[in-house]
Amino acid sequence: MSRLQSTGCRCGLIDVHTHFVPSEFPAYAGVGGASLWPSMAPAHACHRHVMIDSKVYRTVSDQCWDPQVRRADMQRTGVTRQVLSPMPELLSYWLEPSDGASLCRFLNETLSAFVAADPDSFIGLGAVPLQDVDAAIRELDHAVHTLGLAGVEIGTNVNGTAIGDRRFEPFFAAAQSWGAAIFVHALRPAGMDRLVGPPLLEQVVAFPGEVGLAAASMLTGGMLARHPALRIAFSHGGGTLRAILPRLQHAWNAFEPIRKLMPDSPGELVRRMYYDDLVYDGDGIGELLRVFGPSQVMAGTDYPFAIMDPEPAARLGALAVDESTRYALRSGNAQRWLDLK
Repeated sequence: MSRLQSTGCRCGLIDVHTHFVPSEFPAYAGVGGASLWPSMAPAHACHRHVMIDSKVYRTVSDQCWDPQVRRADMQRTGVTRQVLSPMPELLSYWLEPSDGASLCRFLNETLSAFVAADPDSFIGLGAVPLQDVDAAIRELDHAVHTLGLAGVEIGTNVNGTAIGDRRFEPFFAAAQSWGAAIFVHALRPAGMDRLVGPPLLEQVVAFPGEVGLAAASMLTGGMLARHPALRIAFSHGGGTLRAILPRLQHAWNAFEPIRKLMPDSPGELVRRMYYDDLVYDGDGIGELLRVFGPSQVMAGTDYPFAIMDPEPAARLGALAVDESTRYALRSGNAQRWLDLK
């Protein structure tokens, strides 16, 4: 059986945006960076604290690592298959490159074993140490060709550098060449110093802008034009990209320097990328379909975290769309993005 084959029915709902946290982390084995290496500490029943830099980063439940719990939740919410990617903070681009490579290898091997035990329910997207592009390419090779993962999750920026920057060109070239799916998730977003309110507003207010910046960088840096077969998807409905697209299109029409950056129009380029539908609103999903096209939008919930959409099947079922579009949203587009056989 190839890395993306499965014997299960594919007519149900594929949730492309769910997260995985291992039940334990290995002890730090590097030199000098132990404080930033993640660890687990006991919490209350069925929960554990993810510790980073000697502080509780997040308290997570057994939904993150127990397949039985996940399958029960999937049955309740009408999800047939989940695409699992690491909790984004675990991407750990701030670690020394060798430490980052070790952590990614652990995450990928743990996730691969999880998926292999039930490939009809779970599909895996691993992690790569993008703070070292050469190491990231080596780990992508291992994740896809040795472990059988469908691709990898990456952050919207790497220590403040947008993913559309030229330094990441070799990584995206390898991903395109190997047919690896890329899922882009907000990570340590810009603008946190301007939020007024509790820290949880990071996910509510800052994530959309951060994802929009990352998606726009793939256009304005020419990365997508140079790698037109790259299968890349953006979390949280592409964030603010749909709102700034008319401005990008106007600038492309008006200014030659912008056209030199993007040989193809922004309106065309955005329809080459994929987006989850995590905008929490039927009208919002309708806007995603209008702007990005019905062939590019996929179901995604952010399971199992508090911000998740708790009823993805019901939300899609309530949309005023034809059945071919509903099928595309539920599973057809995800199958194409993941290259499911």
